[in-house]
Amino acid sequence: MSKEFEIAAKLLVKSKYAIAFTGAGISAESGIPTFRGRGGLWEKYDPNEFATVSALRKNPKKVWKFYVEFFNLMKNSKPNKAHIAIGELEKMGIIKAVITQNIDDLHERGGTKNIIKLHGWYNRLRCDNCGYRTEIEELPEEMPRCPECGENLRPDVVLFGERLPSTELDAAFIEANKADLVLVVGTSGVVMPAAYIPWVVKNNNGKIIEINYEPTVITSIADLSLFGEAGEILPKIVDLVKKAANKL
Repeated sequence: MSKEFEIAAKLLVKSKYAIAFTGAGISAESGIPTFRGRGGLWEKYDPNEFATVSALRKNPKKVWKFYVEFFNLMKNSKPNKAHIAIGELEKMGIIKAVITQNIDDLHERGGTKNIIKLHGWYNRLRCDNCGYRTEIEELPEEMPRCPECGENLRPDVVLFGERLPSTELDAAFIEANKADLVLVVGTSGVVMPAAYIPWVVKNNNGKIIEINYEPTVITSIADLSLFGEAGEILPKIVDLVKKAANKL
């Protein structure tokens, strides 16, 4: 696969405006389970009971208990080599923005600065009644009340049945329309409307480099697909990018 790594590195070095589009697969290597697929969270938990607006309203204590467990898992996870490699590519000026479907903060802790989070933040709470938001370091065992209006606070994440935040979604498509290359990492490419991101780049004659465990719907349009662990693949590509950049 070394030849494919070299091709990926050259494509990245030649790009003028590369972006990354990431999903749960990149954080799975940090111990955070994916939602779909084999061993995913939705095999253990029914999303209709734990991840919908109606579930939150009908049984907030049950949903909150699930979220406390998930919050602590994400908080105690550490960025892996793939997160760090993407952070390095940004520092080198190659990756201009990271668009992620993940709610963890592993990209941030991996060194990336310009991040668009489409599905929210695991470490923030919000009030749907008055719009109050707050960032937290610890999640209380019981659902807290809003200090402004007294209603229940909830995780500031996108649940099933909710639309993606328009500000973040608009920003993501602006970046996609600028891009001449998208590095797709750890996403099945089926969750709309986020899954349109690679297609936008492709329709603008941009390149797609895909890194996933197995083929996805993106594979059919990718210019290069590399299958395996992103934490193994990306650092090798970054090393080649550094060598290629030094030759220019």
